[in-house]
Amino acid sequence: MMSSSNFSGPRKVAVINYKGGTGKTSTVVNLAHGLALAGRRVLIVDTDPQGSSGYHLGVESDKSLYDVLIENRDLDDCIVHARPNLDIIIANERLFPAEISLSRMDNREFLLGQRLAPIERRYDFIILDCAPSINVLNQNALIYSDEIFLPVSMEYLALVGIRQLLNNTRIINKIFKKDITVTKLIPTFIDRRKKKSATVLKSLTRVFESVISTHIRSCVSVAEASGARQTIFEYAPKSKGAEDYGALTQEVLNECRN
Repeated sequence: MMSSSNFSGPRKVAVINYKGGTGKTSTVVNLAHGLALAGRRVLIVDTDPQGSSGYHLGVESDKSLYDVLIENRDLDDCIVHARPNLDIIIANERLFPAEISLSRMDNREFLLGQRLAPIERRYDFIILDCAPSINVLNQNALIYSDEIFLPVSMEYLALVGIRQLLNNTRIINKIFKKDITVTKLIPTFIDRRKKKSATVLKSLTRVFESVISTHIRSCVSVAEASGARQTIFEYAPKSKGAEDYGALTQEVLNECRN
C-alpha cells in the first residue's frame, strides 16, 4: 500500500464505453474488489443513474451522487462501505434531474472533481462507473479522471462506441487542456469458438495494440454473480471469470507507482 510520504494522489480511472452491454459495471466491480483484496484502498463512484455498481455489490443508501453534487452533502454521509478496503458512492434515478441542475451551473464540468477532492488522500484508486451516453456527468468524469479503461465486447457495434468516445475525448482534451487517454482497452465476452470474437479482437489489436489488456472470456458465473449481488471472487473464485479478472487486477497493480 502507498505510504503517506510518497502518496501523490489516487489513480483516477473512468471506465466507459458509449455502447451498453460491454461488461462495464462487471469490470468496475470485479476489478475494484480485486484491488481491495490486494490491500489497495478503492472508491467506486457510480455516475450512471441505473445504479448498477451498488446493486452488484449488494449495498444501498439513502444518499447518492446526487446528494454529493447537487445538495453538497458531506461526503462521509454519502460514502458506503461495501467490502474491506472498498467504498462506493452509489447512483440512482435521482441523477437524471441532476443533469438539468448541472446545466445551469457555471464551471459545471469541474463540479465532480471539486466535490471529491477532500477525500482523495484516503484512496489508492478512484474508479468511475460511467453511463453509456454523452452527457454532463460523463464530461465531469472524464475531466476528473487521469485515464480511461475501455471495456469492449466482441460486437461490431462496439467499435462505433470506441470511435465516439475517442472523438469526444479529443474535444475535451482540446477545450479543457486535458491529456486523458485510453490506457487500457479491455476485450470482454471473448468466445474463441465464435468467428466474430476473433474478427473483432483482430481489429482491436491492429488499432490498439499498445493498450490491449487481459482478455475477459465469456463466463456465466460473471453474470450470475451480479444477480447474487456478489463479485466474481466471492461467487465463483475458481471460475475462468475470477481467473481473468484476477489477471486484470494484477496487470493494473503492476503499473502502480510503488
